[in-house]
Amino acid sequence: MSTTFLASWAAAVPAEEAITLPSGMVVTYLDTVHTAPGPEGLTVRFRFTSPDLSTRPADDGTLEDMTWLCETYALPRIAVTGPEPQQVIITLADRPVAFGAADPEATQYFEAFRPEGQTCIWEAF
Repeated sequence: MSTTFLASWAAAVPAEEAITLPSGMVVTYLDTVHTAPGPEGLTVRFRFTSPDLSTRPADDGTLEDMTWLCETYALPRIAVTGPEPQQVIITLADRPVAFGAADPEATQYFEAFRPEGQTCIWEAF
């Protein structure tokens, strides 16, 4: 993907977009990070926040929500021209955290997926 395309694409995605997950939790789109390669090569990270996350346990429902975000939110927003990402990483946090920064007070979950067509295949870290 060209940097110009990604910059224009990122600007077109509205921040503060509220999304209701299958579990009923509401998350807000925070941003997309495409400039940091992952362990499998080209990686696109979609980051979301929800203040309710800190009161919810990480369980199978969390993985289902994150898979749903990958398949219904991330995949449609990945360009169909240019290099295809090898990984999509979905991040859920209870508050905005700068990418790559540590915040011991924040609750954050990360899951990696391999995109295959319209499906996200979970890849445990």
